[in-house]
Amino acid sequence: MIQKAQISSVCALLAATSVQAQSMIEVPSGQPVTFQDVIWEAEGDENTYRFRYIAPEIARDGGSIDFDEAEGDLRYLCEQSALPALKRKERPVARIVITLSDRPVAFGETDPQATQFFDSYTPQGNSCIWEGF
Repeated sequence: MIQKAQISSVCALLAATSVQAQSMIEVPSGQPVTFQDVIWEAEGDENTYRFRYIAPEIARDGGSIDFDEAEGDLRYLCEQSALPALKRKERPVARIVITLSDRPVAFGETDPQATQFFDSYTPQGNSCIWEGF
């Protein structure tokens, strides 16, 4: 079952991380990144949270950040943005997926022009352990 996080839940997550929608988030690569949304997926007792961000510099055409550079940003966003926000949630978290996209893309839809990078993590204490796909 996939649910778009309720507005109040998203606001609570944003407040917990001191990030407001459309505010730049500083990441290790230095590229401009903004928060897009959070998607919650429940599979039985397993909860997956997808934190989605806009990062125009990963664009195929005209972008300056490749996956190798952006990979550090993905982990950073998991540990510095997603984990602190999710510590306030009462649901157990099995997986965190971090997405960077060069443009907004509706969840579940395709955009052949969009560049998107994903990484999946298992939360463990204050760390995000990379799962790979």
